[in-house]
Amino acid sequence: MENRLPAQLIFRAWPGFGYFCAACTNPGAGSVTGVRVICSSSILAALTFLPSSLPFSWRRLSLLLALVLLVQAAQAQVQLRGTIIDKDTKEALPFASVSVNKTTIGTTTNVDGEFSLNVPKLPVTLILSELGHLRDTLRVTSNAELLRIPLASAVVELPEVKVGSYPYQLVNHAYQEMEKNYGRKYFGKAFYRQITRIANQPTELQEVVWNVKSSNARIEGTTMAQGRYAAVPSITSFANFSLYTKSYGLYDANADTAKSLALLSPNVFKNYLLELKGVLAGADSLKGGIAEIDFETRPELTKYRAQGTVWIDIDTYRVVRYRMSTPNFTASTNNVNQKFRNTKLELEMAFQATEAPTAPLEYMKVNLNSELITPGKPVAPLSVSSFTYFYDTNTTPTGLPYARVSVQDRDLEAIKSVKYDPAFWVNNSAVKRTPVEDEVIQSFEKKGAFGTMVKAPEKKPATRRR
Repeated sequence: MENRLPAQLIFRAWPGFGYFCAACTNPGAGSVTGVRVICSSSILAALTFLPSSLPFSWRRLSLLLALVLLVQAAQAQVQLRGTIIDKDTKEALPFASVSVNKTTIGTTTNVDGEFSLNVPKLPVTLILSELGHLRDTLRVTSNAELLRIPLASAVVELPEVKVGSYPYQLVNHAYQEMEKNYGRKYFGKAFYRQITRIANQPTELQEVVWNVKSSNARIEGTTMAQGRYAAVPSITSFANFSLYTKSYGLYDANADTAKSLALLSPNVFKNYLLELKGVLAGADSLKGGIAEIDFETRPELTKYRAQGTVWIDIDTYRVVRYRMSTPNFTASTNNVNQKFRNTKLELEMAFQATEAPTAPLEYMKVNLNSELITPGKPVAPLSVSSFTYFYDTNTTPTGLPYARVSVQDRDLEAIKSVKYDPAFWVNNSAVKRTPVEDEVIQSFEKKGAFGTMVKAPEKKPATRRR
């Protein structure tokens, strides 16, 4: 029988989601489709099992090839990890932007200020920014240690025009700019995670990657790329909570502006009370800065209540961040014996840092908190939280069949419509988790809760004792 190098079995690509070791499915870094690489452990394993009967020249060639591939595997990724903190308070800065200068490589920190970023090589210059802090750069030459990067607070200034119509003028200008640039569309991916907790115990988890079409105001449409779902028995679950993320927007070209209750609309003075809290600006900045404006629906608007904060660039009138909560949110269940009480919906949107007059979405957060009333059971505090991170965003159309959101959508059906790929989720750089979320997911995995999506191992036949 002809002897063949075991290494030949390793050369196969894992197309679509980056590159993986084709022998052991260990994940590699980056997002290059169809690149054929192998990890160092598989190379060493291949060397171990080289047949001793191979000619010496073959063995020398195999060793040389393996060493070259080992070097390539080591150089295929450089992972930078670290934390961004406030320079004065030393507190972590969540959702700060981390990007590589003059590239499209970037990420954001999680709620604990932590980030992980894969770069092709070192050295690199990182650009670091966070609303309320001065933008900074850092040249990184080694990944031997965790980075701990402080950002200085921006100066909060009150402009000469402190009261009156100034905040209304800013919001109106922001509305006009959003309307003017709404036709510019963006295409990329979005990672969505949803966790349901009842009585403070996690009961449901969804993790999804969408191909997404978006604008400067909202998600325009999605198509499923990968997803997984896990749950444990509970008194209730959510069929389409992603509806809130997919449907909420700061502006809708198809809406009746005369009846609109949105903050960014021609009706802002009629429907809202605004207060300018200040302008975030660096001491050495030549630009006007970012206005922080608190808003609240007027008391006479009884059918809809909302309050929050919007941050607007006073040079470009671009919305930088938007945060809103509605204390009288109406939630319902298809279980006639259950009802929600004291329901509150919170939503936050942030847009990528750019000098352009318009920018794509960076992340969205939706939180629903309520009390679940079930006859014969204690009142159960209920919370559902979702986080969506947008990445690989550009303006090049893809031709994918993006679907608009519908109230008929069902999240679990959408997840099951695409074959589950366990390897996709292993150390995926787009999957951002906090340590608390990691504990939740590990708990689900230990319980085998992902069994609805992953084929369970076959049960061994019972052993009969005599």
